[in-house]
Amino acid sequence: MSSTASARNGTWRNWGGNVAARPAREIAPASVEELSAAVRKAAEDGLTVKAVGSGHSFTSIAATDGVLIRPQLLTGIRKIDRDAMTVTVEAGTPLKRLNIALAREGLSLTNMGDIMEQTVSGAVSTGTHGTGRESASIAAQIRGLELVTADGSVLVCSEKENPDVFAAARIGLGALGIVTAITFAVEPVFLLTAREEPMPLERVLADFDELWAENEHFEFYWFPHTGSTNTKRNNRSAGPEKPVSPVAGWIEDEFLSNGVFQVAQWVGRAVPATVPAIARISSTALSARSYTDIPYKVFTSPRRVHFVEMEYAVPREALTETLRELKAMVDRSGLRVSFPVEVRTAPADDITLSTASGRDSAYVAVHMFRGTPYQAYFTAAERIFTAHEGRPHWGKVHTRDAEYFSRAYPRFAEFTELRDRLDPDRRFQNDYLRRVLGS
Repeated sequence: MSSTASARNGTWRNWGGNVAARPAREIAPASVEELSAAVRKAAEDGLTVKAVGSGHSFTSIAATDGVLIRPQLLTGIRKIDRDAMTVTVEAGTPLKRLNIALAREGLSLTNMGDIMEQTVSGAVSTGTHGTGRESASIAAQIRGLELVTADGSVLVCSEKENPDVFAAARIGLGALGIVTAITFAVEPVFLLTAREEPMPLERVLADFDELWAENEHFEFYWFPHTGSTNTKRNNRSAGPEKPVSPVAGWIEDEFLSNGVFQVAQWVGRAVPATVPAIARISSTALSARSYTDIPYKVFTSPRRVHFVEMEYAVPREALTETLRELKAMVDRSGLRVSFPVEVRTAPADDITLSTASGRDSAYVAVHMFRGTPYQAYFTAAERIFTAHEGRPHWGKVHTRDAEYFSRAYPRFAEFTELRDRLDPDRRFQNDYLRRVLGS
């Protein structure tokens, strides 16, 4: 299977392998006009419509038994505006292609997530984010959106044009329309110095506020069954460029982080009792290193080991308590957790259903190797996250519903009212949206 989702015998599957769907038909429109026509035709046939990107969501947010829109022909850069410092890109463009194209033009996004396999529209529609003290999610860098709405018309929105739609559609969950183009703010390409080093969990938690305040981008990975973490600080640098050497990069990023890690996951899945010992070895396998490169080469890394993931945003001030509770739960549970827990932060933003909407946030992500039972671990973790008013990532495993979200998001009703206006017949409905937004 490729790095993206697969379709066999008419069945669509996501990257994590935990979601499957059988659409009535699949369409890959070559233009916005073709996409509009496909939406109108679906309405005539009484079918729902969903667009799917690379299938990197672990929820069934893109699943449909109606018309599945694949945007692989809607790719490429439409326009670079150097006066406004924006780039307008077709919705199906993979982040990887966007990053490479921008770098060639001497430009960059301000912040990114840690992988770049997703399409731009899939990434923003689910609230994909990296880590940042001042710089927020990918969606927060949007300056304009174009979307095809339920009646097949094309709606353009920005802070000036249809601002109510813009407020919500930047993270629209595919509920308001099908995004066809996105205008991002960009800046001249810059250098980041990454400093990766192991640090005891207790020290990270005790010093978390300082580590967050002193670094533009701080994140860490805690290895369950150990008191160890691997920390990463990314800060802007005057240079010179000092990329990871190809050999060291292969050893650390491919051999250790993907190859050996994959084998460790296979062993852990076959013999769960070995997991704590493997975790202790894993937590010491990666040594400290520092390198300086252009942003996307520092922010992102290859993820070839397939997993299933749950991630919640909690108020930033609740992070240390949340993690202490998570560690205590794992320690007393008898669970065998072979994947590290990833912790990142984001500043408050003004997007209606952003996980960081209106509050400074910390993200805690728990993972399990694909094919390993994850329910017990995720259920116990989710209990801790929700006790801290956590908001789950829209594209990752969770069990929350519209009733929970109406309490978790002060502007939830604003979003559902807009949806009633833009999609009264629920052309873009599926089971997931029925659960999280109500019918």
